[in-house]
Amino acid sequence: MEQFWDDRYSTSQFVYGKEPNGFFAAELSKREPGFILLPGEGEGRNAVHAALSGWEVDAFDQSKVGRDKALAFASSSGVVINYRICPLEEFPFQANYYDVVGLTFFHAHDPYRTYLHKQVCNTLLPGGTVILEAFHKEQLGKNTGGPQSLEMLFDEEMLLSDFAGLEPVLLEKQIVTLNEGPFHQGEASVIRFAGIKPA
Repeated sequence: MEQFWDDRYSTSQFVYGKEPNGFFAAELSKREPGFILLPGEGEGRNAVHAALSGWEVDAFDQSKVGRDKALAFASSSGVVINYRICPLEEFPFQANYYDVVGLTFFHAHDPYRTYLHKQVCNTLLPGGTVILEAFHKEQLGKNTGGPQSLEMLFDEEMLLSDFAGLEPVLLEKQIVTLNEGPFHQGEASVIRFAGIKPA
C-alpha cells in the first residue's frame, strides 16, 4: 500500500484538497487546543488546519510523498507539524496522551482496523475525544470515493463495538455531497462518530 499512496500523491495537485474535512473541522472547533494525533494523514490538510487553530499536531502515514507534501504545506502556512513515516503497527501510541485523535477516511482490513481503534482508545487522555468520518457500508458500489470492499467500510454496530470503551457523543449515517479533491467527489454515504474517553 505504500507504493499505492506514493503514486496517488505524486501529482502536484492535492488529491483530497487543501481544505480540512468539514466534519473534523467543525468538531475540532468545539474543543480547546491541546495535543492531537492524526493517523493516515496523507497530504496534511487536517494537520495544517489543526496547527493553524493552535493544536500541537502529531501525524503519521506510510507515504513519504504524502509526508513531504504535508510538511511543505505546513511550512508555507507558517506552522509546524510532527509527521512520522511508519506502518500503523510501528507507531508508538502513548497511553493517555492525546486530547483528540482524528480519523478521516482511514479504512483498513481487519485486524488492522480493530488494532488501530483499540490503540486510539488507549492513547486518548481521560476526557479526550475521537473524531471519525469514514465511508459507510452503503457506499459500496458508488464511485464517489472509498474502498470497494465491504470489509473495509463501516457501520454503526462496528464503531460501537470497536470504541466500546468510549462514551458516544455522536453517531450518524449521512448522505453528503463530497467536494474534497478529485477522489472524493459527489454523493456519498458516510458515517460520523465522536466519542469521549471516560474521566
